[in-house]
Amino acid sequence: MLVIITGTSKGIGFELMKQFAQTDVLVIAVSRNIKSIEAYIKKNDLTNILPLSIDISTKSGIDKVTKVCKYLNKPVSILINNAGSLISKPFKKISEKQITDVYKTNVFAPFLLTQALLPYMGLPAGKSGKKKGTHIINISSMGGVQGTAKFAGLSAYSSSKAALCGLTECLAEELKGTNISVNCLALGAVQTEMLSKAFPGYKAPIKADQMASYIYEFALNGHKYYNGKVLPVSLSTP
Repeated sequence: MLVIITGTSKGIGFELMKQFAQTDVLVIAVSRNIKSIEAYIKKNDLTNILPLSIDISTKSGIDKVTKVCKYLNKPVSILINNAGSLISKPFKKISEKQITDVYKTNVFAPFLLTQALLPYMGLPAGKSGKKKGTHIINISSMGGVQGTAKFAGLSAYSSSKAALCGLTECLAEELKGTNISVNCLALGAVQTEMLSKAFPGYKAPIKADQMASYIYEFALNGHKYYNGKVLPVSLSTP
């Protein structure tokens, strides 16, 4: 089984990588900075984590992931689009570059990476020749769900996460009839660096490793019950 996770240097992505690494799957761990990933691999003497130091919001970064998948010649079983970018700033002060950078990471990267990896999804797995389903999980936010609480200063982040929710529904529709499922998890408050940046001093009721455990189980089994769904995963929002 080949699992690809973006945004794995810290927080939920790092904890997800750790959980998958405890099994016999091969994990491609994508991040701009892979020092923490390499340290974890060395400390635990692991051979089933392949760290890729790339910027997933660039064409060259996406091309590198694609080339690695082609080289490995393994079908992609799970893709978790977890990498995220947040800017906390009043709407009127957000520059064009800042809004573009947020959307590049939160919307364009999942769109283009998924598009590039489609040829490696739903392929025959192993000697049995049987098709194994591919599960794409987009990690969004409760702030991107229509009708939920919104917060001043997060217009760029929340609107980009809303776009990711819409992309999930559209992609699931386009891929009907294939063996590829697409779902979106809209997370509530989780104690991460990103949360601290958005809400300084706030203490979330859920830790990164706890949320990672939920996403891990959902990645393995959620596509048996859901497709094209945006599912809230939240005890609270700040």
